[in-house]
Amino acid sequence: MASIRANARKVVCIGRNYADHIAELNSARPKKPFFFLKPSSSILAPASGPVLRPAGVNLHYEVELALIMGKTLCDLDAKDEKQAMEAIEGYAVGIDMTARNTQEEAKKKGLPWSIAKGFDTFLPMSEPIAKAKVPDPHNVELWLSVNDELRQQDSTELMLFRIPRMLSDISQCMTLEKGDVVLTGTPKGVGSVVVGDVMRAGLRVDGKEVEAARIEVEVQEKGGLYEYQET
Repeated sequence: MASIRANARKVVCIGRNYADHIAELNSARPKKPFFFLKPSSSILAPASGPVLRPAGVNLHYEVELALIMGKTLCDLDAKDEKQAMEAIEGYAVGIDMTARNTQEEAKKKGLPWSIAKGFDTFLPMSEPIAKAKVPDPHNVELWLSVNDELRQQDSTELMLFRIPRMLSDISQCMTLEKGDVVLTGTPKGVGSVVVGDVMRAGLRVDGKEVEAARIEVEVQEKGGLYEYQET
């Protein structure tokens, strides 16, 4: 697969797709998949630099299984699992970085979350993972550590909504195109990182690490003009 960032016209993120994560953030459990967007400019390719923490931001990590789309999907029937899975070209691991204080303020005030999710470097991603390496994406183990302390570790079998249903609901709203990235939600254990922390993440299939799935990235200060202020 070619460069993920170069080919992604959009990144679609499924929210609240693991029950324990919903509970830890005191969120409501959705009756159907809901999703939001991250800009493709937020993608941080492997070994291309640190995650940059904007001034005043409470920066949180969320490890996720990413789908890399290989075909166009529009108005997909959720029952058509074959078409849904055939439309996926491959996989990756992504860390959905979130400005949590910005997001919490937006939620309280009924404002969009875009600024909380969309900063440059807010989506570190692994190398593309060949589809053959992940025989069943509903049964892989995601993990993330901070400074070698394990913070997240759970199986994708805990997802509330399976991949065909996610792709169906997204494609009823917006066409998924070749190269688009779909993040499938994060398990429990999300938390904050500060400047100097090193995040590592990956994916296991049948207990074995998938080498292409590994991420290692440090957090540094962003600099520049932005500083969090209440809206």
